[in-house]
Amino acid sequence: MAADNTESQMRKGLLELCILGIIQRHKEAYPSDILEELKEAKLVVLEGTLYPLLTRLKNMGMLSYRWEESVSGPPRKYFTLTGSGVAFYEQLLATWQELSKAVNDLTV
Repeated sequence: MAADNTESQMRKGLLELCILGIIQRHKEAYPSDILEELKEAKLVVLEGTLYPLLTRLKNMGMLSYRWEESVSGPPRKYFTLTGSGVAFYEQLLATWQELSKAVNDLTV
């Protein structure tokens, strides 16, 4: 169905904003916690989608990370926003708010 593809593309387009928002709100985040929060918000994302996106954002200088030893397995990587990441998040958020308002004005 055509609507399914459009819905999927809309969700993918907002994924960066949502991930950066989660990290910004918590100051730092572990990927499985990000996945859980996205799932609770009905934005189900697979690990195979999240990890490459986190890596791309890190390579762009938007995220940094630190390793923390875990008592129940391998070390954990916790992500935080860099200064550039905060600015990028704020820019995406402002764009989303503007688009959301415009869409609501046109469709409601």
